[in-house]
Amino acid sequence: MPKLIFEKHVTNSNPFSLPACDIPLPEISETIPAHFLRNETTALPEVSEVETVRHFTELSTRAYGVDSGFYPLGSCTMKYNPKINEWAARLPGFAGIHPCQSQDTVQGALQLYYEMQEMLAEINGMDAFSLQPAAGAHGEMTGIMMIKAYHQHRKDYKRTKIMVPDSAHGTNPATANVIGYEIIEIKSNERGLVDLEDLRAKMNDEVAGLMLTNPNTLGLFEEEIQDIAAIVHDGGGLLYYDGANLNGILGVARPGDMGFDVVHVNLHKTFGTPHGGGGPGSGPVGVKSKLIDFLPKPVVVKNEDVYSFNNDLPLSIGKVKNFYGNFGVIVKAYTYIKSLGAEGIKEACQHAVLNANYLRHQLRDDFNIPIDRLCKHEFVINSKKQSAYGVTTLDIAKRLIDYGYHPPTIYFPLIISEAMMIEPTETESKERLHEFVDVMKTIARESAQETDKLLNAPQNAVIKRVDEVTAARKPIVKWEAP
Repeated sequence: MPKLIFEKHVTNSNPFSLPACDIPLPEISETIPAHFLRNETTALPEVSEVETVRHFTELSTRAYGVDSGFYPLGSCTMKYNPKINEWAARLPGFAGIHPCQSQDTVQGALQLYYEMQEMLAEINGMDAFSLQPAAGAHGEMTGIMMIKAYHQHRKDYKRTKIMVPDSAHGTNPATANVIGYEIIEIKSNERGLVDLEDLRAKMNDEVAGLMLTNPNTLGLFEEEIQDIAAIVHDGGGLLYYDGANLNGILGVARPGDMGFDVVHVNLHKTFGTPHGGGGPGSGPVGVKSKLIDFLPKPVVVKNEDVYSFNNDLPLSIGKVKNFYGNFGVIVKAYTYIKSLGAEGIKEACQHAVLNANYLRHQLRDDFNIPIDRLCKHEFVINSKKQSAYGVTTLDIAKRLIDYGYHPPTIYFPLIISEAMMIEPTETESKERLHEFVDVMKTIARESAQETDKLLNAPQNAVIKRVDEVTAARKPIVKWEAP
């Protein structure tokens, strides 16, 4: 047996052992390919039960999430997840069903699907919704596929380009490219909004549509959205709504009323379901009437009091996911919407906007705000004032870790140098916001007076500052014994 190298191994601390294998080696060799077989016994650590529990409990405390503390991750809406949502998703009638059951045995689930489609359509000003896509980027892909199918059905094959603002989320150009479109970048003006003159100059009969986030990644509402929609529609294109920032207008304004033809919604961001850790997510897609025929099939329909899947959609882009969406996430979002109601959803949005503007006002004396005006749910600062001392946005983010905060999004959007995007969401109290402000002001003071504290941060974390370029390009994703 190889030498044990585990840090917590203590010989004879755990007398438990597995019994000898009772399957003859020749039979194993016939069943399992040779390259999967080991020629020697794997070394495992001996650790007592209590030390094992302590080890994994301690590891769990290193994970940071919305239940741990303030999570101001801009453009990602890491909002609190009400625990009633978890209760609803675990109800036996939801948690115990199987996607292969006959439709007459899952009427409750189908009713929830149908009502969710109707509620999302009303909230977003759309005519129909599909709950099939499994994530935001997956919803983007579904939406752009429908735009492509729409143009091709009209035999408008010249439209091979998609316009994307320079402030867009990276998934927008990536999604359009995956679907086969050439990307045209639209510039932002000095106010951080879409430059209408640049949009007019680039809109032509080769453009299939424009992908747009509103509010945009600077947290700013596109005030000329109706003019933008008119330019795109008059040129024969469609307008796509990236719903990543829907939290900033929820219950107050609707994408459909602004002129958008397609919208994807992030249930795992906007409607109080878990976000991060690799999923699961959910990215329902809504459309105006002219695109209903292209929705992914099946769709959930209601006939009198019976709910069912309808596959009779000859122009559909087809299935985009096995079975029908991430059901547990949809149940949680359904519970969130039902719990808040129309007024509650609007109030959540208003509190998110209030919190963001309050933080913006509190931080403006200590940090540079490139576009310092009324924002929606998020705003962008940078390290211009701290750069005089050799301090970067990365240094500020690392120092925040020492104070027990998850850093905001940094170096995005790309149109702002040394950007730090802050989004407090609606659920943070005034007291919590002030705690964050106090820490940010302390870091600003340290930048000038104790610069080394920032340049060497984080100092209190388990893992100190790493070579992030090497980590990204040459990741070590598994442990191997020497």
